[in-house]
Amino acid sequence: MKEQIIHPFEPIFDNESKVLILGSIPSPKSREIGFYYGHPQNRFWKVLATIFKESIPKTNEEKTKFVLKYHIALWDVVKSCEIKGASDSSISNVEVNDIKALLQKTKIKYIITTGKKADMLYQKYCYQDAKINSICLPSTSPANCSMKEETIIESYKIIKELIK
Repeated sequence: MKEQIIHPFEPIFDNESKVLILGSIPSPKSREIGFYYGHPQNRFWKVLATIFKESIPKTNEEKTKFVLKYHIALWDVVKSCEIKGASDSSISNVEVNDIKALLQKTKIKYIITTGKKADMLYQKYCYQDAKINSICLPSTSPANCSMKEETIIESYKIIKELIK
């Protein structure tokens, strides 16, 4: 059974942000924890820590400091939707976040989407206003368990290049 979800977090950014990483909408576990990519099996934070040769941030405060240190902004495409559990494929009745307004407050020149659904939603609903092509990277979600962590890390190395 689908439930109506309203995105519970504010975007993480500052006026020095250069890269915006967009997911679709936080999973039930992320909503419970109160932060982006919060599921314990999600590889997002481990992947970023590996790329930047840092220890994995543990607390929400450490995660916020980590992304801002590297001029990364975090948000999701979806402001509200109907969804079954954490299944991106079940997303319907979408209202999107105002990506363009966020871009106007930052130095963001690159948009990374984490997974095919986030990319499709960005292309369909946000690109026409944002006018920045997205770079679709593999999902770090535990649902994408068939993709090896090394492959995901290799894909995410582009982020380090984009913030130079």
